[in-house]
Amino acid sequence: MPNEQRAARRAARRERRAQSPLLSLPFRHLRNSLPPLELISPAQVEQLHEASMHILENIGLDFLDDEALDLWAKAGAKVDPQARHVWLDRGLVLDLVAKAPATFTWLARNPDRTLPVGGDSLIFAPNGGTVFAANLDIGRRPGLMVDYTNFLKLVHMCNVIHIMGDQLVAPHDVAVSVRHLRRLSSGLLLTDKAAMEAAHGRIITTDSINMMKLVFGDPLPADPVIGGIINASSPLRYDDRMIGGLVTYARAGQVNIITPFILAGAMSPISIASALAQQNAEALAGIALAQLVRPGAPVIYGGFTTNVDMKTGSPAFGTPEGAWAMAIGAQLARRYGLPYRGSGSLNTAKSADAQAAYETMWSIWPAVLAGTNFVMHAVGWLEGGLTASFEKFIIDAENLGMFHHFLAGLEISDETLALDMIAEVGPGGHHFGTPHTQARFQTEFYQPILSDRLNFDTWAEAGRFDAAQRAHLIWKELLAQYEAPPIDPGVKEALLDYVARREQELAGQELYT
Repeated sequence: MPNEQRAARRAARRERRAQSPLLSLPFRHLRNSLPPLELISPAQVEQLHEASMHILENIGLDFLDDEALDLWAKAGAKVDPQARHVWLDRGLVLDLVAKAPATFTWLARNPDRTLPVGGDSLIFAPNGGTVFAANLDIGRRPGLMVDYTNFLKLVHMCNVIHIMGDQLVAPHDVAVSVRHLRRLSSGLLLTDKAAMEAAHGRIITTDSINMMKLVFGDPLPADPVIGGIINASSPLRYDDRMIGGLVTYARAGQVNIITPFILAGAMSPISIASALAQQNAEALAGIALAQLVRPGAPVIYGGFTTNVDMKTGSPAFGTPEGAWAMAIGAQLARRYGLPYRGSGSLNTAKSADAQAAYETMWSIWPAVLAGTNFVMHAVGWLEGGLTASFEKFIIDAENLGMFHHFLAGLEISDETLALDMIAEVGPGGHHFGTPHTQARFQTEFYQPILSDRLNFDTWAEAGRFDAAQRAHLIWKELLAQYEAPPIDPGVKEALLDYVARREQELAGQELYT
């Protein structure tokens, strides 16, 4: 094929991509009107609830933080300060959990990107907590700040992603003590979506709140403007790092996404039922602590339970057992009237291949069908969360675009039934040229940015690119088109001044990453 023809076809593909919902759709809140999957019966939900109450009351949890122990003691819980262990009466826990809001609003720097949380809302958040960055140019290597900012730019450009996320990849070329400053300031300058930052201890979360005050004003608005993920150190423990973040965000009225991380067979008994009972006990204990700090503090009940691979001892993601846990976790969250967090692109593949795709489907579909409100890691994950892949980001974003289209629903009306067109064309004809088709052909179907629907010969002549190779071209094209969202120059200057000052103050300190 002549070079001119190849160039023309590439240009045509770029034009088709520009019309894809991934780029062309305006940012919009996603509603999931599907009846939520009820994988177990109400009676079985109550069995799990009762098992969780037994764990809280008779086994208890460690809280490795003096302020948390003091709060529990003052609330009437049984506390062993030497062992740093707490036994929680069900009445105390359930009364506290009932104070958490069923729905709330998460403010964004751009008001048009502010998010409703809970109810039938569905939020897709990007990759987080990854160590390595990967793409077809660099292979797999420790993440750098340039990778972090490039992921932020892609997040900003893809309207199927609703929130900036946090810890998109660890920037190893930035000192650990100041990474949070670089992450959040970059997120606030390169995107205008709702903000997240790691809830790792009191210093990081205090800096995050101070930076948000520079953007939203001091005092902060009544609705939250930032949030982070709180992981229980399963089994049955909250460490000082997580408690410090939880307490600081809760006291400031910001979002805590309380998420035990349980691998059945390692961090809980091997049965998924037992793992879920433990997950529920740990989650409720963290949610209750947030309400002790500030009644009404916004929280999201998080589930991150899956099985361990019994051959290697490694986490197994994208499994039927993980799908059970995802769906039943949502049922438990609804039982307590809480928004629910799941995960969307979990897999253990090492490249953006078929394994990555099918394991992701065993994660994202259960999350959506279960009525999940906040889907973390909805794009980009590889290698059990060790790696953030630029190609996988695009592959997953294509799936999110399909969910946006699918969940918008199907219209059945006189216009869409088009009985007059069926009569006009009659037996044996075709509908390509009818007024009905001509009026709707550009908008009726989802237009993919990634999928290749060429015939074999044309595909072969165009270079035989597979999905990962096409995704590689797309993320590069998107970065070339990126434009930073506007921000008040005074706010930008204040943010950069704060970061510069705090970097000097924190230099050399040992902070959590």
